[in-house]
Amino acid sequence: MKLLKTVPVAALLAGGLFASMHATADDTVFTVMDDPSTAKKPFEGNVNGGYLAQSGNTKSSSLTADSTMTWYGESTAWSLWGNASNTSSNDERSSEKYAVGGRSRYNMTDTDYLFGQASWLTDRYNGYHERDVLTAGYGRQFMNGPVHSLRFEFGPGVRYDEYTDGDSETQPLGYASGTYAWQMTDTTKFTQGVSVFGADDTTINSETALNVAINDHFGLKVAYNLSWNSEPPSTAPSHTDRRTTVSLGYRM
Repeated sequence: MKLLKTVPVAALLAGGLFASMHATADDTVFTVMDDPSTAKKPFEGNVNGGYLAQSGNTKSSSLTADSTMTWYGESTAWSLWGNASNTSSNDERSSEKYAVGGRSRYNMTDTDYLFGQASWLTDRYNGYHERDVLTAGYGRQFMNGPVHSLRFEFGPGVRYDEYTDGDSETQPLGYASGTYAWQMTDTTKFTQGVSVFGADDTTINSETALNVAINDHFGLKVAYNLSWNSEPPSTAPSHTDRRTTVSLGYRM
């Protein structure tokens, strides 16, 4: 009872827990494997979510949610993804971020493919009212087995930034990304993704995640996201942002 009085309310929504160290400025790392040659069904999707609330001497809440959906053809794959997170303390919002994106992939051979992707982000507490990114290029699938999967891709792109101070900028960029997945056991999967958006303001993003299946549809996801900006907005001068999440997921 004494412990309950010290921390009176801790409510978990969807069984998930969200812990935020910082809110990332841009964590566009597409870590879902979308190779149509290894797809076992025409559609795969997942939804992850977590919520933590506390009241008493300190009142705070944190919410995170993300989803990815991929449709497969014989040599093509189409993906949509989105994520949202916000945190407040004592009825004051301290972070708020929303992002959506789309991606297409076309296999030219068993190992070579073409891709295109676009994303939209708003993260006003880290200086971005809006960030739009469009990239396309070539990729290669180095490993494609049931246990290990590794791909690397690169290409040109363009980015539009609209900052919270009213300034805006459009600039060309060079994009490169690498993603690795390891099916450790029948129920445990490790993924590591890194993406680089090279421009006057270079952004490097990383996601390290562990997915543990509870049954055929539900599982737990532990993820660590890191984003580094070479020239962050003046309203959010920190170069590095970090986010750690533990959430409950549903696989479609």
